[in-house]
Amino acid sequence: QVQLVESGGGLVQAGGSLRLSCAASGLLRSVAMGWFRQAPGKEREFVAAIMWNVWSGYSSYYADSVKGRFTISRDNAKNTEYLQMNSLKPEDTAVYYCAAHPKIDEMVAGKNVDYWGQGTQVTVSS
Repeated sequence: QVQLVESGGGLVQAGGSLRLSCAASGLLRSVAMGWFRQAPGKEREFVAAIMWNVWSGYSSYYADSVKGRFTISRDNAKNTEYLQMNSLKPEDTAVYYCAAHPKIDEMVAGKNVDYWGQGTQVTVSS
């Protein structure tokens, strides 16, 4: 059974940084992991995703709104992914969800994601 447990959310001032972690259990290394977020009154949206395979190593993808500010990474030995968030803006305020899905293209499109964490709140004050 796959379990995803997020940590690292909190309150930060605009321009600050936070790092989210997601510890996975029961997950194959070949399964893509990623992050989504949902702000009050808005739909859940894709933030970033990462996948590893033995031939090409790591591949990562980002939403345009976070490119250059957020960095996704993964430690396969610990089965944990991270989201380093820098230069945070008030519009980044949301509940952030860890996700896992076999096909990274479907995850990036937000389609039929198989596994979700419980979410962690990130609040950026102006």
